[in-house]
Amino acid sequence: MDTSDSQIRFDDNGRCEYCENYYSNILPNWHADERGEREIMSQVEQIKKDGIGKDFDCLIGLSGGVDSSYLVYLAKEKFGLRPLLYHVDAGWNSQEAVNNIEKLVDGLGLDLYTEVVDWPEMRDLQLAFFKAGVPHLDTPQDHAFFAGLYNFAAKNKVKYILTGANYSTECVREPLEWHYHASDLMQLRDIHRKFGKRPLKKFPLAGILKFKLFYRFVKGVRVVKPLNSVPYRKEAAMQELVDRYGWQRYPHKHYESRFTRFYEGYWLRTRFGYDKRRAHFSSLILTGQLARDEALERIEKAPYSDEQVRQDFDYIATKLGIESAELQAMFEAPKHTYRDYRNIMPVMSLGAWVLRTLGIQRAIIR
Repeated sequence: MDTSDSQIRFDDNGRCEYCENYYSNILPNWHADERGEREIMSQVEQIKKDGIGKDFDCLIGLSGGVDSSYLVYLAKEKFGLRPLLYHVDAGWNSQEAVNNIEKLVDGLGLDLYTEVVDWPEMRDLQLAFFKAGVPHLDTPQDHAFFAGLYNFAAKNKVKYILTGANYSTECVREPLEWHYHASDLMQLRDIHRKFGKRPLKKFPLAGILKFKLFYRFVKGVRVVKPLNSVPYRKEAAMQELVDRYGWQRYPHKHYESRFTRFYEGYWLRTRFGYDKRRAHFSSLILTGQLARDEALERIEKAPYSDEQVRQDFDYIATKLGIESAELQAMFEAPKHTYRDYRNIMPVMSLGAWVLRTLGIQRAIIR
């Protein structure tokens, strides 16, 4: 991490707050050992008990990426759970992601429910975020993913959602100026109201207060993060998926989506100067999965080739129904941040403070 995070702080020895937070706050409370195994197995037994007589005992959102893919394998083969796999198709799946999902479903003999987002509404919302000039262009896709998952769980009275969120590959969180909260429904609606043209009648929506409070305490939906309770090493996990199911690797984190590959690999990095690989690599460095010198060397290289950028640029424009020249004009337009639009950051900041005080949330989120 560097000063492309404008709020980053370093101590007198040059160590940044992300490292300090990891060693002081995350590591002492992260138990991916026998203690963690006992804790997760206790939860697993409760999930099984509560699932007796039901078609499935938990819900797992599957993107086709390594975290969710390995979680699915772990839940079925290691824990003996009966998950229903839930996938949101927002229109941007790479062929590798489609193949990986199919291989896991077939290889594990699990059922998959796919929610296909209404494309005209998805397209209109994504164009609104481009026109808003903000860095967090992936908000429409991210919001559809988690809102669809939580809404499905609440509607179908699913008590447990298993998520691939983990400290091993995500202990360094991306700064808010790089990627603002996709769960801020107020901001999503404000940007769409200003720049959108089509009402969002079918698009899955759920604000953070709804799924953090109403779904949790009224509907009884619980979130479980098994990858924090077992030894989880990204390279070993990917290789196991490759060996068992013929799973296909991606060049970088989140590249199972063609849009996210373009957004993170080109748009965000070249227009705003934010390279998310810094956060991704930093997590792997802190957890002993990547040498810092190697990470610095990889950061100096573009995530993918100029030719692929050109192809993706034209593909994104065509799929969004605009000319490449119009997309280029948006690239050159004035830049804005989440602060330029209505948001609920004061509420989120208070909530994050409470969670950190209670020891529930440990990663830095500003």
